[in-house]
Amino acid sequence: MFLTDRQTEIVALAKSAGRVLVDDLATRFNVTPQTIRKDLNDLCDGQILTRMHGGASLPSGTANVRYEQRRQIASAEKQAIGAAAAQLIPNNASLFINIGTTTEAVSEALIAHHELMVITNNINVANRLRLYSAIEVVVAGGVVRASDGGIVGEAAVDFIRQFKVDYAVIGASAIDADGALLDYDFREVKVAQAIIANARHVILVADSTKFERTAPVRIGQLSQVQTLITDRCSVDAIRLICNDNNVALIETSNIS
Repeated sequence: MFLTDRQTEIVALAKSAGRVLVDDLATRFNVTPQTIRKDLNDLCDGQILTRMHGGASLPSGTANVRYEQRRQIASAEKQAIGAAAAQLIPNNASLFINIGTTTEAVSEALIAHHELMVITNNINVANRLRLYSAIEVVVAGGVVRASDGGIVGEAAVDFIRQFKVDYAVIGASAIDADGALLDYDFREVKVAQAIIANARHVILVADSTKFERTAPVRIGQLSQVQTLITDRCSVDAIRLICNDNNVALIETSNIS
């Protein structure tokens, strides 16, 4: 499903407020209620939102949005985040890249690098980077998750623990105001925890919608990473955590 600019903004509004109403959206976008109802029907058919009387709301916090829909949400922001992350990674470096649409954006921005060793549990990342001879790709073993090509499970955790790399690029499904990094699948979380523990510099990449979401499984704390890259951070508590724990906060909206 491809999201229009208006549908992308509707999803962002729903993430911010928890729900959206047809009449309010019609006024905001200066379109008819019928047009908004069609947008909401499309978003609900794609399981991005759930219908409610007079509008739509976010699905349950225990279920993730489908992977292809996630690719379309904040796609321009993810591209900018990917470019900023790639600038931090030098040639001749080793790095982990884990599961996620934002981490995939980082991999796309790395294709001009040389002499990289990329260890990943993301089949999409491996399939993209294998085309470039200057990048060595190492793929974790384990269970391949059908929904997104992520490799999870104890075998993947054991594989990751064999390495100690220069950088790790990780994502999270949600970032709580107290700095908790959250996700949906405990198997994926175990791999992410192993990645954090075995990298010298952890780069967390997350678009600003992640500050407005929730998820049930804890990966760790923001204080465990060295760099947070986002399009913008409007949560003062997150800024304070970064400042207090020497976490570099990079906002791509401030990069000219």
